[in-house]
Amino acid sequence: MSIPQQAISQPSDTRPALPGRLRRALWRILPLLGLLHAYIGWRLLPALDLTATGWVLALAVLAASSCLVPFGLLARHVVSRQVTADQLAWLGGLAMGYFSSILVLTVLRDLSLLFFHQSGWASASALGVIGLASFFTLAGYANARKVARVVEIDIPLADLPPALEGFTIVQLSDIHVGPTIKQDYVQAIVNRVNGLDADLVAITGDVVDGDVQQLRPHTAPLGSLRSRHGSYWVTGNHEYYSGAAAWIREFERIGLHGLHNRHVVIEHGGARFVLAGVTDYTAGAFDAALASDPAAALAGSPPGLPRILLAHQPRSATAAAAAGFDLQLSGHTHGGQFWPWNHFVPMQQPFTAGLHRLGRLAIYTSRGTGYWGPPKRFGAPSEITVLRLVAAR
Repeated sequence: MSIPQQAISQPSDTRPALPGRLRRALWRILPLLGLLHAYIGWRLLPALDLTATGWVLALAVLAASSCLVPFGLLARHVVSRQVTADQLAWLGGLAMGYFSSILVLTVLRDLSLLFFHQSGWASASALGVIGLASFFTLAGYANARKVARVVEIDIPLADLPPALEGFTIVQLSDIHVGPTIKQDYVQAIVNRVNGLDADLVAITGDVVDGDVQQLRPHTAPLGSLRSRHGSYWVTGNHEYYSGAAAWIREFERIGLHGLHNRHVVIEHGGARFVLAGVTDYTAGAFDAALASDPAAALAGSPPGLPRILLAHQPRSATAAAAAGFDLQLSGHTHGGQFWPWNHFVPMQQPFTAGLHRLGRLAIYTSRGTGYWGPPKRFGAPSEITVLRLVAAR
């Protein structure tokens, strides 16, 4: 597995300061990561019959991983050269993905040892954990780095005007342009979207992980997205970690239309519908004036038209339903990104992926078009979604 060359091609000497809350979190996480790596070593290494050299190498790998995981995530805050920060982010992301799988599999192995005591099972299961974790990481890397597949889905809406039957919205979400997702990755997405002959493009947040100065050339291809009625976007939580105001200005400059607690009316074939958007569900924690408000986004809109909302997080659905929307497009969850985290998403979000209903409101949750953190997707493939409006029957 090699680190793509674009990860090391953009030198910079800027380094954003590490926020105090992240610094405090780092000092809490480091001891926990050390203990979890120690647990993996304690449970697996004695069963592998290692030589002295093998023990030294294995312990060195565990120690390196326990440091790479957090510092890879925070590389742009702790390393001044952008080239080095991107390399560290790559290594940290790969380490995080592998550590996540081997930790879960080690726990499952320990549970299995409560029931199976056959001779040789401890050694064979330890090797199995390492083999499966390696397979999940390699396959997940390949899945994450390829261009997202196109997923087509019909969205039945009540009282849809005949002229809007078959109207197509291409949804992108959670691209996460940043240390490991660069211009060529984004351009490949844009090329695929431009071949779909869309009526409208909707981007439901978490476009970036970094500031405008660093990432402007890598987000530039989004300005060449083509559709009949243009490209619209809303902020996700990661925009607020990366300077949302600056990104709103930058995306407007390249031709993306921000819908942040506001709406537009789209006319197509003599029919009209309301397209609205809200700031991220957590935006109010960054600035109370930016609090997500589906009702405000709809205020002043013409009555009796179909109403579609772009909202980064699925948990905006309750307020969207109360405001009277017919369809909400969301992302944020990544579909869990890789097993087994898809099973944990419902602890924070009402919907993990796909089409669901909340009363009259239809909610489509994208698995995301890029990835975050580990370059790894396993069991939750990325997607470019073609949503086709059809009349409910």
